[in-house]
Amino acid sequence: MKFMNCNTSVIPGFTISLTVSMLYLSLIVLIPVAIFLIDATGMGLNKFIDTIVSERVIHAYVITFGTSLIAAIVNAIMGTILAWVLVRYRFPGRRIMAGLVDLPFALPTAVAGIALTSLYAESGWFGQFFYSLGIETAFSEIGIIIALVFVGIPFVTRTVEPVLHEFDEQYEEAALVMGANGWKRFTSIILPEIYPSILLGAGLAFARGVGEYGSVVFISGNLPFKTEIAPLLIMNQLEAYDYDAAVAIALVLLVFSFLSLAAINLYQRHVYQLRGA
Repeated sequence: MKFMNCNTSVIPGFTISLTVSMLYLSLIVLIPVAIFLIDATGMGLNKFIDTIVSERVIHAYVITFGTSLIAAIVNAIMGTILAWVLVRYRFPGRRIMAGLVDLPFALPTAVAGIALTSLYAESGWFGQFFYSLGIETAFSEIGIIIALVFVGIPFVTRTVEPVLHEFDEQYEEAALVMGANGWKRFTSIILPEIYPSILLGAGLAFARGVGEYGSVVFISGNLPFKTEIAPLLIMNQLEAYDYDAAVAIALVLLVFSFLSLAAINLYQRHVYQLRGA
């Protein structure tokens, strides 16, 4: 009997696959980003700096990065719990819940923004409860965080799920035999295995939040120096035909998001190298 060589490629060989991959990546990502950077360098350093350090832009950056970070932290916790429930438990409606996790990916962001605004406005189903407690949900930073949590939670859940599926429960059983309680088993055995994935999912949610526009623009209220986000400021500059200012503001978002994801990936690689050592 002849056995198939495991090194035999299923799809066309390395050269063709690499060429197609690089061409696709260049057309979809590299070339648009390169053109974007070229446009940014053509506006002049002084104008670029004056644009990104103006008081209104700085405040928009603070709102954007601050709310995105808080939403990413919330999603890191709740997304992990949701992944745990979907992997470890069997219950009626589990598949429906699993499908709902991906709903923010499929739902148009503008529709999500309108729905969230209706729910969390002062007269909304949820909003009237929060406003009675003195908590302004719509047209505030809290509303922005709610919208970013909505669009970001699938990133954490779908990143953590595969790791939990592959986790060997024998380690938990051994710890249980040794007398470790549930919290001790989770923090000492499970969390060290899944936290790189949690970090990656939270990083993706953060990057998505930094650039999110559709779901935030309605619930934020777009008040300058209060709830105005950087993506909305970019749109305002485009509508005013100030393309240089729009490019400058967007470039800061791009660089910050890229550096955040790069740092997370480097940290993940470092962790995996330590485990393999």
